[in-house]
Amino acid sequence: MKSIIVTGASSGIGRATAEAFLEQGHKVGLIARRGDRLAEIAVKHKDAVVLPVDVTDEGAMQAAFDKFLDLTGRLDVLFNNAGSFGPAAAIDRVELDDFDNVLNVNVRGMFIAAQLAFRQMKDQDPRGGRIINNGSLSAHSPRPDSVCYTVSKHAITGLTRSLMLDGRDFDIACGQIDIGNARTNMVEDLNARFKAEDPRSRGLATMDVKDAARSVLHMADLPLEANVPFMTVMANQMPYAGRG
Repeated sequence: MKSIIVTGASSGIGRATAEAFLEQGHKVGLIARRGDRLAEIAVKHKDAVVLPVDVTDEGAMQAAFDKFLDLTGRLDVLFNNAGSFGPAAAIDRVELDDFDNVLNVNVRGMFIAAQLAFRQMKDQDPRGGRIINNGSLSAHSPRPDSVCYTVSKHAITGLTRSLMLDGRDFDIACGQIDIGNARTNMVEDLNARFKAEDPRSRGLATMDVKDAARSVLHMADLPLEANVPFMTVMANQMPYAGRG
């Protein structure tokens, strides 16, 4: 059994992945702001630990990690997932406060979680562990009106590359999963917007969020001598590759 923390565990990819870990018999710390939604998961899984906290609050995150580690004694895996899309608009229509909010969650929040995990994995005995950052296809091929989200996910790719290098001496593996159009509330909201703008549109091609979760599970199950630096998993009909 591994000890795992999942941020953004209350919905979407985070929730699906947390449930996949729990079904495999792992001890999973569930981090998100909505404690009631985390409790829904814990009712079904005895190895779930509810940790309601805002990922941007450094002190509260430290307390959440400490609570989990008091129960487990170590941290094997962090799925660094919590994120926000922000306003769907071109840059000239984005308020700076909205931009700051996206960076606060997607960059600061993920930095804090990675820092706490790295510190624990470096010092524990036996040392080491795995950090999996949730990137996005937006770090490679953005969609229109996604400037806040896209900027933040390019930053996460930088975080991943730095942690891959810095973690080697301490048996800490870091990789990134870039997920395209898993059926989450965020993607369904985008689909609704596209269809409202063009009723004839077929909308976004999507895939089951459980397929994304299985991909994270594969990365987490690898021995520490192996790593997946970057994995892309996406709806097969997405226009990600090729030219039009």
